[in-house]
Amino acid sequence: MVSFYFDLGSPYAYLTAMRIGTVLREPAEWRPILLGGLYRLTGRSSWALGDYRRRQTGMAEIERRARDCGLPPIRWPDPWPSDYVFAMRATTFAFAEGAGREFTVCAYRHAFEGGADLALPHHVLEAARDAGLDPDRVEAATGDPAIKQALRDATDAAHERGVIGVPTIAIGDELFWGDDRLEDAAAHLRSLRAA
Repeated sequence: MVSFYFDLGSPYAYLTAMRIGTVLREPAEWRPILLGGLYRLTGRSSWALGDYRRRQTGMAEIERRARDCGLPPIRWPDPWPSDYVFAMRATTFAFAEGAGREFTVCAYRHAFEGGADLALPHHVLEAARDAGLDPDRVEAATGDPAIKQALRDATDAAHERGVIGVPTIAIGDELFWGDDRLEDAAAHLRSLRAA
């Protein structure tokens, strides 16, 4: 089974989400996790919160990768990054409702193509509406203890599997961390199918 671990705050995961269907050519199970929670478990932090020069270099790299992939120009949310707990709970609910991929793609487009800050609930609910979900149900679900626990459990399970960041593609015991590893994951998958 192929799994795709992501968080809506990650522009690298956005790049992967927009390409995964054509690069892997095999269905992947999309697994929303809370990157902030994963950072707490691993003792790490986001590159985007560190040195200003490193942040600018990273953002320019993402913009270049988006151009190279034929994606729309990146419009950065302001501020970015911020707190995506509400957004990731909404994502967890969307998957429970069978509309997870649609919601995720809409939310990523709102964030990195439209510049919407997904820390603001109304932006998340607009993406939910665009994905065909009832915004009122989505908003209510973000406070549901079962949804909160499901997101915590998914994050813990990812950590136990060895996931240290997003995007990560998991194929069996092999983990491919980073948008730049998507083609490696596809090659690994082809080699497994050819064996």
